[in-house]
Amino acid sequence: MALPGQLKTRALDLHANAHDASHFLLIPQAVAVPGTAQEVAKLLVACAAQRMPLTLRSGGTSLSGQGVTDGLLVDVRRNFRRIEVLDGGGGVRVQPGVTVRDLNARLLRHGRKFGPDPASESAATIGGVVANNSSGMACGITDNAYQTLESLTVVLPSGTIIDTGAPDADARLAALEPDIFTGLLELRGQVLANEGFRRTILHQFSMKNTMGYGLNSLLDFESPAEILAHLMVGSEGTLGFVAEAVFGTVPRLAHATSGLLVFPTLEAANNALVELVDSGAATVELMDALSLKVGQGLSQVPGVVRDLHVENHAALLVEYQAHNAAELADQQEKAAALAGTLGLDAPAHFSTDATVRAELWHLRKGLYTSVAGARPQGTTALLEDVVVPIPVLARTCLALGTLFEKYKYENSVIFGHAKDGNIHFMLTDKFASPDELERYSAFTEDMVELVLGEGGSLKAEHGTGRVMAPFVRRQYGDGLYEVMRRIKALFDPPGMLNPGVLLDDDPTAHLRHIKAAPPAVDAEVDRCVSCGYCEPVCPSKDITLTPRQRIVTLRATQAARAVGDLALADALEKDYNYDAVDTCAVDGMCQTACPVDINTGNLVKALRADAAGKLENGVWAAAASHWGAVTNGAGLALNMAAKVPSGVVLPVNSLARKMLGKDTLPLYSSELPQGGKARRRPAPSGEPAAVYFPACVNTMFGPVSGPGVQASFEQLCERAGIELLVPEGIDGTCCGTPWSSKGMEAGLADMHARTLRLLRSATRDGELEIICDASSCTEGLLHTLESQVPLPGNKPLRVVDAVQFTAERLLPLLGEGWVRRESLALHPTCSSTRMGLNPALEKVATAVAKTVHIPESWGCCGFAGDRGMLHPELTASATAVQAQEVSGMGATAHASCNRTCELGMTRATGEGYQHVLELFAEITRT
Repeated sequence: MALPGQLKTRALDLHANAHDASHFLLIPQAVAVPGTAQEVAKLLVACAAQRMPLTLRSGGTSLSGQGVTDGLLVDVRRNFRRIEVLDGGGGVRVQPGVTVRDLNARLLRHGRKFGPDPASESAATIGGVVANNSSGMACGITDNAYQTLESLTVVLPSGTIIDTGAPDADARLAALEPDIFTGLLELRGQVLANEGFRRTILHQFSMKNTMGYGLNSLLDFESPAEILAHLMVGSEGTLGFVAEAVFGTVPRLAHATSGLLVFPTLEAANNALVELVDSGAATVELMDALSLKVGQGLSQVPGVVRDLHVENHAALLVEYQAHNAAELADQQEKAAALAGTLGLDAPAHFSTDATVRAELWHLRKGLYTSVAGARPQGTTALLEDVVVPIPVLARTCLALGTLFEKYKYENSVIFGHAKDGNIHFMLTDKFASPDELERYSAFTEDMVELVLGEGGSLKAEHGTGRVMAPFVRRQYGDGLYEVMRRIKALFDPPGMLNPGVLLDDDPTAHLRHIKAAPPAVDAEVDRCVSCGYCEPVCPSKDITLTPRQRIVTLRATQAARAVGDLALADALEKDYNYDAVDTCAVDGMCQTACPVDINTGNLVKALRADAAGKLENGVWAAAASHWGAVTNGAGLALNMAAKVPSGVVLPVNSLARKMLGKDTLPLYSSELPQGGKARRRPAPSGEPAAVYFPACVNTMFGPVSGPGVQASFEQLCERAGIELLVPEGIDGTCCGTPWSSKGMEAGLADMHARTLRLLRSATRDGELEIICDASSCTEGLLHTLESQVPLPGNKPLRVVDAVQFTAERLLPLLGEGWVRRESLALHPTCSSTRMGLNPALEKVATAVAKTVHIPESWGCCGFAGDRGMLHPELTASATAVQAQEVSGMGATAHASCNRTCELGMTRATGEGYQHVLELFAEITRT
């Protein structure tokens, strides 16, 4: 079938894109990546003509199976990321591939934010928010996608494109789609004329409800275009494609206080809800005992959770928000007083401290993936999402617990948005054998009766999807179900848009296509639940695979081999090396976004180690033994290359890469600098205050101008009266990152041992701290220290980055008086982010320039040591959006804190990026 746009049919692409965050799995026949709404229109028309199922996918964080298909999967995230702020932040026009977090970052300067606030904001896209009528922690049913939507541009299955905000929207709809125009008016009249229909709709949408189509639009609006727009909200890609949407924004209350209230039982926590809601709490998030136990294993654990001996406890994460500090102080005082009357099992402490609040919200927002990640090996996690009126929430939670016991679902957690009566619960099982499926079916029947019997909805915010499609009729009744069927038929007569999602007359549909428990592939990633939180921060996301996709395709290969499908396994492996291994930056940024701390880069390093041959290992082991000669030789090679016309160098370099392999020999490019200077320095004349470990990367790559970061940092220390010791033998040592990133274990062990001996001696067995001047090397040294076996009596070695040292030690000593640059474009690095160094980086940057710009689109540059020279297409893709943003800043200086990252940004922008300490030393010289 001929289809427009980029089409992918490789086995690797099909399996990489098959998985979303749900417990369902279907393998698409092809994946399309359209670039415009017009291309989507052509895809819809082509698939309708050939009766081929089509499913739209943006973020892939949906939990109910609405983002998987065995037809054509259309990726509408990659090329639909435009944001236009309207009315000074009062509104926003946004495309479906934009994440909620990126949208809120753009609105931050205006004191506004997007209404919906899902826990998955870092990865959830606007397309998914609209498709599922997402809500979240605080927005309830007043600021959700439905209520804040002003208009949208929709591509209908016929290929017609309608802007519902246009003055002639109704006339255009009547002319181009007369059946839809007339049909919507008829359905509105039918619903208005039936009092029973009206009562049911008003009740269902008086609470969070994403079950079935948004029939409230038939009551709320008279214009067919507006009805159409609001029917699209929550339609889960079954009625058309939302190419862009216009939303009204809501005020961002900048002052907040959060506290975790720990109760002896789940019932006690629920019984406190009414008073907490009445007190004006913006959010009240419930976590049961198992949730708290899992939370105790996270890397960022609030003290109140870490120190709790969990038995039958439950907790409510409560937050109050205010316009100003005085209002917040009053709220906090009242909240503390109220907490004292609730019979808590531990004292309540409300905090406005950003770090404390971040830990609390890290616990809650990553709860699903954290709990799912802790599931028994060989099981699948299935998350359900229901809502009941608040007065019966406690009773519902207890009844659910009884059902868990009845059906022997152990370790089932309950958590969610208690303020709205909206709870989530998770089941873990294999869901594979007839007995397991029969048990799940019987449990679901009892759960449906329970929730509907309490006047609730079977889906509150995760969408109907496949998991609840068979139960829509039961929730709404035959009459309103037929209204929904009529809506689907009006928009999509062939029924090719996301079939099986939202409406399905098969009573066993929710038991089909359940994802098999994934095979174990690597301890680092086996707990991955495919949530997709890692994807927005991955530098290779727009060129090859994301961390989620690296993991699921490796699992697919393993599973194929296990069942003897060698053809599939071979097809997956054929393309895996370049897409998953060669183009991974191993930057670890995925770990900063992962709720269960998975660093997919570690998996890739292990794969590189397994693939490395004896010759390659031998070369890198020899390099470890002669590192001084290697780094100086690389610098000399760049010096020589700079003296020869690039037209001479590049053909020879390209030929050598073709012969030796693109993942072996770096590609020279004309913007690369000359080589740097040797790191060694004479011993200090006085008593050293610290050991200085200059990064070897600065020997290989010289500065843009001036003396370079080592001389600059030494000058700054000299002005502050601080003596530094550069150890003798420094040229032969390294933090080990080059060997680590390439999986060269023997050379890494040798270099770690060599460097540790040098530092142990230079620091007088840990008496002096160690300073490094490249953030990735600082992090590498920290890993070097982790590799050592502690010996009795040894003091721990301490490493600090030169930027941190400057911010904390040098700035107070240097005083003021220098003339700052007008503006500075600042590029944080992956390592500075992972180490929590960015506040110090911004502090030093503020000392350099009057205005400091950090691009909203900031991300890993993909240069990754030498990866940007081995695979320049990775860096080009990773920096494309950020480079465009930087070009519009008009900054007078450009800085980072790691030499290879500076090279990557220089290549991307054409601007000379320097270490921030070089610029600081320059302006303080006079």
